[in-house]
Amino acid sequence: MLTSSAMQSSLFVPRKLLPLLVAALCACAPAAAVAKPDRANLVTKVETCEAILQEFQRDPRTAIPASVLAKAKGLVIINQFKAGIIFGVKAGYGVIMVKQASGRWSLPVLISAGETSLGLQLGANNVETIYVLNDDQAARFLFRQRFRLGVDARAAIGPKAAEASNPEYKVIDAPVLVYTKTAGLFAGATVKAGYISRNDDDNYALYNTAYTLPELLYSDWVTPPPEVQPLMNLVQSIAP
Repeated sequence: MLTSSAMQSSLFVPRKLLPLLVAALCACAPAAAVAKPDRANLVTKVETCEAILQEFQRDPRTAIPASVLAKAKGLVIINQFKAGIIFGVKAGYGVIMVKQASGRWSLPVLISAGETSLGLQLGANNVETIYVLNDDQAARFLFRQRFRLGVDARAAIGPKAAEASNPEYKVIDAPVLVYTKTAGLFAGATVKAGYISRNDDDNYALYNTAYTLPELLYSDWVTPPPEVQPLMNLVQSIAP
């Protein structure tokens, strides 16, 4: 029999994974039972995506090279979770940002993610992934609700900063470059990385606007709230 302390330990969930657990529960719940998105939780999602990008860029083994970022048309930052035995679903969230015609980066627009095979294993694991979009069309696939990475647009593992410094480094030409901390994936390898989909309800709650993903990405009609400005500043600084 489990002691009280053991039960508490087994139920402990790191704060970073709480938004993912909420997403998993919502995926299993009837539509009528899903409550209106909590804005504080949505802000936490944006802040988590900012932290993920910072962590990737701090380590040369995972950092996206400046030469890749200089050509980027868009960025997708994803945080995913699988509670295999308990929930049996793959849930996740993230943000997408695009570089507008002015050279400025857009608002971070919240999206949902699922069905990735990049590093999900038995048990509760979070998988952090960054996708670099190298053409304008890739981001526009989300206009039709869902974008299947590796299907709607070819996706390949991107080179890390440490590899790009090699004199023999060859530029990888793919509409989507994938960056993950999963071991055993080599630059240039073609992958199918699941799907990302629009989440207009979350963006309505975060930005208090009826504008949806296309307007949020490609217009300046919404003033960025203070909570998303740090991520926007970070992306602008590393991919000017």
